[in-house]
Amino acid sequence: MFTGLVEHMGRIEAKVPSPAGASLWISLEGWSHRPEPGESISTSGCCLTVAERRLSPGGGVEAVRFDAVHHTLQATTLGSLGVGSRVNLEHSATLQTLLGGHLVQGHVDEVGRVRSVSTAGGEWRVRIEVSPAFEPLLVRRGSVAVEGVSLTVAELGPRWFEVVLIPETLERTTLRDLAKGHGANLEGDCLAKLVARAVEARLGAVGGGPIG
Repeated sequence: MFTGLVEHMGRIEAKVPSPAGASLWISLEGWSHRPEPGESISTSGCCLTVAERRLSPGGGVEAVRFDAVHHTLQATTLGSLGVGSRVNLEHSATLQTLLGGHLVQGHVDEVGRVRSVSTAGGEWRVRIEVSPAFEPLLVRRGSVAVEGVSLTVAELGPRWFEVVLIPETLERTTLRDLAKGHGANLEGDCLAKLVARAVEARLGAVGGGPIG
């Protein structure tokens, strides 16, 4: 479980194909956190497990290796990233963690497509296209995770939503790099998912159709 508050931007050092998918070596230079093997790290919204780490001469963690299976590579943006690409990193939350964002599971629901990026009037707005299945998980002023970043839905339209990015988010995450046509990992609010599933089950019991 995560909070959607990015702690560090890592960079992919190597992406090595494997029979199961690919191994990703990600540089952690400048991050004070010391991940242990077996630990979960949100990587641009994908919950990945630390398989190996490389220590610096001073004892810090220079880089870690994650193993991503084919399904993860196909269902998220990780499959399209290459060496040099930046990723958002967050270590898992504890019971003592301040919940400054919202509950994020690191389970990507789909890859949305950026329709537009506007900076008119000094306001940085990103409009993202979604599938009909994802639409019921969105409400104005509700929460959504984009590339692992906890954001508030500013506007909604048919098959799209908009978020407004503050300077702090642009400075500390990869969202500044988003441009028209780019994919973005999306995760709906887990509470919205539970409500949508309960309503769908209820509608099914009375002969209604699926939500979305």
